[in-house]
Amino acid sequence: MNIKELKKSDYPEYYQQYTGLLPDLDLTELLQTQKEAMLSLFNSAEKDVDLHFKYAEGKWTIAEVLQHMLDTERIFQYRALCISRKDQGSLPGFDQDKYVSAANANERSLADFIDEYIAVRDSTIFLFKSFTPKMMQFVGLSNGQDLSAGAAGFIIAGHEKHHLKLFKGNYKL
Repeated sequence: MNIKELKKSDYPEYYQQYTGLLPDLDLTELLQTQKEAMLSLFNSAEKDVDLHFKYAEGKWTIAEVLQHMLDTERIFQYRALCISRKDQGSLPGFDQDKYVSAANANERSLADFIDEYIAVRDSTIFLFKSFTPKMMQFVGLSNGQDLSAGAAGFIIAGHEKHHLKLFKGNYKL
């Protein structure tokens, strides 16, 4: 599935800020390309990354952003899985600030984040590869709004692209 195949009704307008950043690639190809870019960024900078750096008061540290990205990817994986299986339940939202404050991210190492990122992203790629084109179009209720399984995958990719821009800009990685 490519991003151009999504309909506006496949996801809440809020997520356009993420999906609008994406090139028109097949979702699993995009996720794989992003994985390589993320690993390249952090493997090349591994010795110089201060995980406790934040670019302004009240902003998250690099470690907290990494944890947030992992948590968000897992949540959208779960949403896509439920929707693809025609789960009719309403999937809950989540408070990203509470997740970050409870995660203890600033006690972790970059190597640990890299290992976890590889595991989570590989899981995401395998999940979306397992979906048929029809499954990608299934729509469920997530945080009180319609979301298709395919849109959940593109939101994962767009969310990562958003944070990569911040890492390269505000965090100077």
